Amino acid sequence: MITTNSQSIIFPNLISQIEATQQTSHKSDLLQPIRQWLDEIEFHNRQLAKLIAKLIPAQCPFERDIVFFGRKIAHIPPMCKLNPLYEQFVGLRFRALCYLVDECGEDIQSYC
Repeated sequence: MITTNSQSIIFPNLISQIEATQQTSHKSDLLQPIRQWLDEIEFHNRQLAKLIAKLIPAQCPFERDIVFFGRKIAHIPPMCKLNPLYEQFVGLRFRALCYLVDECGEDIQSYC
């Protein structure tokens, strides 16, 4: 409710939409089932763990320094953190690498 000069102007639709958005933004997350599924993946297969470790990069492939005639003129920041599933992918890659080291006894230097 907005009050101006002793008059009440009511925007019921706008206010109810804002309140509904605030209440549901914490309760419903459309990506939550995918996040949960990615977090629950366990590795029991060497080839799958190797594939995941190779597919998910160790650092953001988009981060770049733009160099012109030997001078840095611009920097493109890492954009991977804009991915809403970034944490799950990093965790998945970490679990794959841990499986390869702990269970398979592999050297993971080539994956880093």
